[in-house]
Amino acid sequence: MSKFSLDATDLRILSAIQQNGQISKTKLAEIVNLSPTPCWVRLDKLKAAGFIRGYHADIVLSRIGSFTQVVVTLALTQHRKSDFDRFESYIAEVDEITECIATGGGMDYVLKIHTPTLAAFQILMETLLSAELGVERYMTYIVTRQVKSAHPNLAKLATNPAN
Repeated sequence: MSKFSLDATDLRILSAIQQNGQISKTKLAEIVNLSPTPCWVRLDKLKAAGFIRGYHADIVLSRIGSFTQVVVTLALTQHRKSDFDRFESYIAEVDEITECIATGGGMDYVLKIHTPTLAAFQILMETLLSAELGVERYMTYIVTRQVKSAHPNLAKLATNPAN
């Protein structure tokens, strides 16, 4: 199943499980307006085709305790594939780095980092810099509060604006 073969029902299924991964078969079928068996068959096909990476709980971290969240923009000195590969392999193994996106423009990466304290963040950055990954410069932004965190609207993403 390619991205172009998704129909409106597939998008409704994906949207429903994106909002609530623990939804029952019956409730999912009701939301997408299908009987349970065909709905579940479609969901299984979407899983097999790789549209669903996994199911996760959205944990309220502030209920667990206080922590420091920092956004870091980072540029590498060199821009060879091997430089990017080395950096990305290293980042993939650091638990405190919860998100990393490669970007075009002035910075190469944007990282989201969660640590117990600001001092722990500083130690993490010193470790990252001493790993000799070719970091040219970085900027840190301390998160003071989260204003919005949402999943993309799948129906809007799948809409072709040319039509």
